[in-house]
Amino acid sequence: MSHPVSCAPCGADSEPDILYLLHDVARLLRREIDRRARMHDMNRAQWVMMIRLARNPGLSQKDLAEIIEVEPMTVARLTDRLEARGLVERRADPRDRRIWRLHLTARADPLLRDIEAQRGAVAATVTAGLTQPMLDDTIDGLLRMKSILLAADRAADAHMINADKAEQEIA
Repeated sequence: MSHPVSCAPCGADSEPDILYLLHDVARLLRREIDRRARMHDMNRAQWVMMIRLARNPGLSQKDLAEIIEVEPMTVARLTDRLEARGLVERRADPRDRRIWRLHLTARADPLLRDIEAQRGAVAATVTAGLTQPMLDDTIDGLLRMKSILLAADRAADAHMINADKAEQEIA
């Protein structure tokens, strides 16, 4: 099935490329969420942190940094801002006082409800005009892509670990 689209950067009509489409959709989605986060004097990373902490209370700053793919220092700065607003609190880990566990405060509840409402509005916008079978097929396809990429990522990590071990044995 042909889907001619205009290639904005080159000005020509071409067949859609799945990688460009995924990238463009993700970029436009990030921009839309950034706009909505700014309405609360926040940024997308702070929203993501709050959503993750709502679903996984007590994450460490290090674990949260890995999940949202930023440096631990970035999470520390974002946490400082959320803490100053009374939305997040740091609690010492009972087994290791060097680790801070992050928890949302009760003051975060109304904001979280609004964030979830905004997420629902974005989802409705993104899926407008899609039939349920189209949406189901899209979700299935994306889940399959995610699974394949996760497996490739784990294989690459395992290969790097094995390469590091081999290099250490040679040295």
